[in-house]
Amino acid sequence: MNAISETIGELCKIILPIPEESYRGNLNSSIAVCTLSSIDLLKKFVNSEILNCISIVGRLLSENKGIDLIIKHVNENQKITTIIVCGKEVSGHKAGHSLFQLHKNGVDKNNRIINSTSPDPFLRVSKFQIQYFQNNITLVNLINETDFEIISDKIRIF
Repeated sequence: MNAISETIGELCKIILPIPEESYRGNLNSSIAVCTLSSIDLLKKFVNSEILNCISIVGRLLSENKGIDLIIKHVNENQKITTIIVCGKEVSGHKAGHSLFQLHKNGVDKNNRIINSTSPDPFLRVSKFQIQYFQNNITLVNLINETDFEIISDKIRIF
């Protein structure tokens, strides 16, 4: 990441503070849920019994640090085998799109997510961690789906 991007990122944290939220459910579950930018959807999961059916639920707001956190989490919590990606994309960042591109294509020699259209899709996690993610995690694409019942029904199938 270059100095200008770092500065803009720090400014955004001050001007538009967005809490990074995730909530644990049943740590024996193999399912994680990513609600992208949809905080209302996240809150529905937290306040529902469906939280007992998933390991963790959280948002994904960036195509770099956010994806790094997901990759680290699934490497550290290898019971997780499925991530349901739902909710609204972050305008401009398209973090969900980048997550799927990473899963499909990996990264280039500069750790840039191949075929990502996001503005700054550079990761800091190791190629080994990325390979684990690619080989052991199933992504379910429900991007732009915000209907809690539809998403919950999908979770119950697993």
